[in-house]
Amino acid sequence: MNEYKLVFTGTTGAGKTTAIKAVSDVDIVQTDVDNTDGSFKKSKTTVGLDFGLLHLPDGDRLRLFGTPGQERFDFMWKILIKDAFGLIILIDNSRPNPLSDMQVYLEAFKEELSITPCVIGIGRTDENPTPDLDDFVEQLEKANLVFPVMSVDVREKEDVVMLIEMILAQVESNF
Repeated sequence: MNEYKLVFTGTTGAGKTTAIKAVSDVDIVQTDVDNTDGSFKKSKTTVGLDFGLLHLPDGDRLRLFGTPGQERFDFMWKILIKDAFGLIILIDNSRPNPLSDMQVYLEAFKEELSITPCVIGIGRTDENPTPDLDDFVEQLEKANLVFPVMSVDVREKEDVVMLIEMILAQVESNF
């Protein structure tokens, strides 16, 4: 049996904890505390990491790690991405500037993105259709990056599995 590390990152409220809960085969470990940052409306926020585990049909396991979303905890991003085989960036399309949000993570993980498969999941697109997926793809192209970009509802297990399958497909094609 092999174990692989997969990291979920993105802004506060993008759904990292929810995504991991949706697919984890075990109760997830969370480091949530009461939110004291009035700039976003959430009662709890992750300050360390989230952790879940997904058993694959071949017996391998995915260790699922979620980063804190607040940039003041960005030191955890570098710790958690170490030795990861893939990165899922979640973007909340209801935030004031989702394209800028994505740029923060592209810059923060710039070094890792040259060698690590990645997929971008855009949430809340039903209520907030702009920017659209093409706008995100265009921004990736400007950064000379090519990654799958898809609309996702992280509450739906099938959607999160789709993101994971996109990472696995990149790994199988030797990224």
